[in-house]
Amino acid sequence: MSDLIEVRGLRKAFGGTEVLRDVGFTSAAGTTTVVLGPSGSGKTTVLRSLNVLETPDAGSVRIADAEVDFDVPAHGRAGRARRAREVKALRARSGMVFQSHHLFPHKTVLGNLVEGPVQVQGRPVEEAEADARGLLEQVGLAGRETAYPAQLSGGQQQRVGIARALALHPEVVLLDEPTSALDPELVGEVLGVIRDLAAEGRTMVIVTHEVRFARDVADQVLFLDGGVVAERGGAEVLTDPREPRTQQFLSRVLEKG
Repeated sequence: MSDLIEVRGLRKAFGGTEVLRDVGFTSAAGTTTVVLGPSGSGKTTVLRSLNVLETPDAGSVRIADAEVDFDVPAHGRAGRARRAREVKALRARSGMVFQSHHLFPHKTVLGNLVEGPVQVQGRPVEEAEADARGLLEQVGLAGRETAYPAQLSGGQQQRVGIARALALHPEVVLLDEPTSALDPELVGEVLGVIRDLAAEGRTMVIVTHEVRFARDVADQVLFLDGGVVAERGGAEVLTDPREPRTQQFLSRVLEKG
């Protein structure tokens, strides 16, 4: 399988604090990469760098044929215009699912799903609506097209958020702690949808603290600590980690669970 995602040498500092230090990895098409680590390890910054919601200080990100090299200065009008085109192309290849749902409260469920395809991608409304209805069925929300976000549970809102990301037909789905804002009894329904996406071969990068779930879906695991990839591998990283820091982290997380 060819690498759909290639990340090289990411660095990012906030003030005097270096959050990412030379982070790099690749992900093959059709695989799920799970990123985990302690609070402050840089995992969400890595994810947000993949679609430049966070702008790295150095390094590069490629998804399919779109790449942004942050080592190349974007000075002057021409440089800024070039960088804007590169970022737009990169963002067009991914769909983001946030910790909190970020749904438009004044739009119906259907309205939330068709906004991006129609306004950003210029697709016909009828086509976008038909696609949206199919996606709502896929995430178990058929018949809720006319509901507003406030009428849905947190788990239902997050499933709408996943469907909204899929409505853009992204090559990669990025999920940032998709269950962290949910009540415990609602977590399972969201994880079930993500499991189904992994089973159908969606390319995903997931930041999560749900270790048992990660064992089920991960083709690749990246354990971040102190802004670096401290350990990487397959799902065995979660069952038989080599590094003492990974062992310590997993022991603490599983004890809490």
